[in-house]
Amino acid sequence: MKLLDQKIAIIGCGNLGTSIANGLLQLEGFQAKNLTLTKRNTKALAKFEAKGVHVHPDNLQAAKYADILILGVKPYNVAPILREIKPELDPTRQIIVSLATGIALSEIFEVIDGHSVAFRAMPNIAADIQESITCICSQNSNAEQIDLIRELFDAVGFTIPIDESLMEAATVLGACGIAYVLRFMRAMIQGGIQIGFDAATASKIVNQTVKGAAELMIQRNMHPEEAIDKVTTPKGCTIVGLNEMEHQGFSSAMVRGVIASYEKIEKN
Repeated sequence: MKLLDQKIAIIGCGNLGTSIANGLLQLEGFQAKNLTLTKRNTKALAKFEAKGVHVHPDNLQAAKYADILILGVKPYNVAPILREIKPELDPTRQIIVSLATGIALSEIFEVIDGHSVAFRAMPNIAADIQESITCICSQNSNAEQIDLIRELFDAVGFTIPIDESLMEAATVLGACGIAYVLRFMRAMIQGGIQIGFDAATASKIVNQTVKGAAELMIQRNMHPEEAIDKVTTPKGCTIVGLNEMEHQGFSSAMVRGVIASYEKIEKN
């Protein structure tokens, strides 16, 4: 079972769906004709159609021919869409992957055949440049199918299988988390402008600084505090800035934001 041989359909292809589609199309050997995207307003997907991707509004038709069916719809639309495409679902052949936040596998199986293979996956929009982190969990899957879905999301970044009980937490850190980082970057750029840089130059400096920090953690397998210690000299400007941020509640605000997002998912 190879990913390049699979026919993949993304139903409800919004921002996250198009990011995954872009990532797949950059995968060496992947053929555009094996990808189907559906959306009510297909004009928004015209650039994919120009590349040879099947684009149309018919979810039932997309489900009929797909080996891997990715649901990119809003959580409240998961059950209605599954009911819509259920006549064309084949539990012996197809794999269903839901990207919906907060929709448990048990809720999916309230609609589909109990013998179906279903996954939950939570990538982020960095899939667009093949740099997503995606957490996955599944029900009724075998090792080969798990490897296949890992390969799919590895094509758009890096994949971690986790227990379903952690999927909401994974959503906060991996999907909401990219927005947290972007907001932090925006604040750094604003500070850079205030101390003298034009917006374009401040953006370049901040973008590379954040990229370098992340790569340092990944390549050296370091704890952030270990790296921070390397740039905080006694009476230096770095420690003064860090202490001022802490006095203003920087770390506690970040932790509280993470918890607030998690509690929002839990309530829903």
